Amino acid sequence: MIIGICGGSGSGKTTLLNRLKEEFKHSNPSVISLDNYYLPIEKQEKDENGKVNFDLPTALDRARISADLTKINNGESITLKEYHFNSPPDLISHITIHPSEILIIEGLFILHYEEIRQFLDLTIFVKLDPEIQLQRRILRDKETRGYSLDDILYQWENHVLPCYENYIHPYQQHAHYFFRNDEYIEEDFEHLKMGIYSQLKEKSTSNSLTN
Repeated sequence: MIIGICGGSGSGKTTLLNRLKEEFKHSNPSVISLDNYYLPIEKQEKDENGKVNFDLPTALDRARISADLTKINNGESITLKEYHFNSPPDLISHITIHPSEILIIEGLFILHYEEIRQFLDLTIFVKLDPEIQLQRRILRDKETRGYSLDDILYQWENHVLPCYENYIHPYQQHAHYFFRNDEYIEEDFEHLKMGIYSQLKEKSTSNSLTN
């Protein structure tokens, strides 16, 4: 079963992924983050002011994502370079991802990439107030990336918001679940959790009948 988690920057995709991983730890879920597929900075597009824009679908190695999903869906393991912002080449680590009963994949463009959507048995769209998303991004980019507030706000207005409006929000219609990362978080997690258990049971029954 392949689960896809989509949502805007700072909406809580990774947190939800980790919570699902813990909930279904008995199945030893495999996890893929699209962050590990960013192309080198020299291949990234720049905006009209010469600023690199990482918030475009072209920022990721789309063909590699599709190829890796095909492999793992066919029962093969895959190896990825683990993404860390501004890591020097000699400190880049590799991770191997093995097939499992459950694969969870998260990223901005999970639903935008049509060839990726076809792999997904269940899709989740994470929703959060944009102001909270911005505050989370400010905290992250200041502490872990050393960005100034001006740089963070520039990216937010010129890259992040247009990305959401053009490549994320329009595709929420393809999601099976909306996960409200607010006061409804526990209610929605319970609903999501039971839906996944139900689908796993159906798949198990179907496989038993086939065999």
